[in-house]
Amino acid sequence: MSGYLQDKVVAVTGGGRGIGRCVALDCARAGAIVVVADFGVSMDGSEPSSEIAQSVVDEIIALGGRAVAVASDISTMAGAQAVVAAAIEVGGRIDGVVCVAGILRERMLFNMEENEWDDVVRVHLKGTFTMYRTASAVMRKQEGGGSLIGFTSGVWALGSVSQPNYAAAKGGIVSLNYSAAVGLHRYGVRSNVIAPVARTRMSANVPTTLKEIGDPEDVSPMVVYLLSDKAKHITGQVYTVVGGKIAVWSQPKEQRAMYKNGRWTPEEIEESIDSVVGFEELPFLKTVEDQRTAAAAKDKPNA
Repeated sequence: MSGYLQDKVVAVTGGGRGIGRCVALDCARAGAIVVVADFGVSMDGSEPSSEIAQSVVDEIIALGGRAVAVASDISTMAGAQAVVAAAIEVGGRIDGVVCVAGILRERMLFNMEENEWDDVVRVHLKGTFTMYRTASAVMRKQEGGGSLIGFTSGVWALGSVSQPNYAAAKGGIVSLNYSAAVGLHRYGVRSNVIAPVARTRMSANVPTTLKEIGDPEDVSPMVVYLLSDKAKHITGQVYTVVGGKIAVWSQPKEQRAMYKNGRWTPEEIEESIDSVVGFEELPFLKTVEDQRTAAAAKDKPNA
């Protein structure tokens, strides 16, 4: 990995812990100058501290690398601007942005408070937007363009029982990724998204059993690759990284259609839709139902 990102300037949000920390360290090992951006909050968004980011910077310096810490709230434009400004100050440019920062506010949809929705969407989705927007404005004008990397989750496509705010934010990040890819391609700026499955503070709160799980260290090599010049031909993709597995998600597309001359009536739709268009299974729904059935059977007393 040494030299893979030689002299590139990379900003990592949420770089103080978990996957973000591993990404920051591996970017440094690959030769990048790293801006470790972390507000230092707990999972519920409280108790901000700059010590988290600085501790990772200290690790990078101990490895012989170059890094600076920024403790700003990237859910605000001012916070994102501070991160990008730090990158330009230390390295004269911004070659890569990796948006890992996030919080959780778990609640069933029918019990969710407005602030619990707003906070999660603000940190995950808006926090990705602010960094993409601020960094791309610089990248499009500099030689070599740049690489934007967002972080999503499989729940963007599969749904979540008790994290509808998180799932919605992660789905928004995928849509933002597609828009960034097509809008910035001509400027040499590319955008991709990673859906990791790893043992982190967040995965510990997933309400269902994960069939596959890896470690944060498994994710960072893919990030380093996507940041590098070797990946200049890749944009608009969603990759799963879990353990030793790397997979690419299919691009959204229509599956089946039915047509008629003129406007459909509800009765005509009822008559034809099941046999012609049908519907797509929601895999996670079956998983949840199977788990609920298994739990109910386990609770039944022996005859």
